[in-house]
Amino acid sequence: MIRYGDEQWNELKFKSFQYEAERRDSQWVDVMLDVETMEDTPLPADLIDFSIMAICTHQGHPIQLVTLDEGLDCEYQLTEGEIEQINAFVRTDEVRSAILMVASTVE
Repeated sequence: MIRYGDEQWNELKFKSFQYEAERRDSQWVDVMLDVETMEDTPLPADLIDFSIMAICTHQGHPIQLVTLDEGLDCEYQLTEGEIEQINAFVRTDEVRSAILMVASTVE
């Protein structure tokens, strides 16, 4: 993760993800991700309750990833490698099926 303005950064390796998909509107589905990192790549100590919101199309394609701390935008951005890990998880059959299911619900 890279803190905005810092020149030093560490790449996280994710061990597992817990997720919840929620239909936002007729275009987007938000997938909230709670992450567990490998022991050799811990989260920065100043994060209290880190999560990631993957904004996806109704077809299950991740479009944007937002880093959150305590539910609010935080000062960290993801590295290219972290983005690849997250997108690979969001594109799994399990998560894509959950996205398609919530996308099909009518409000």
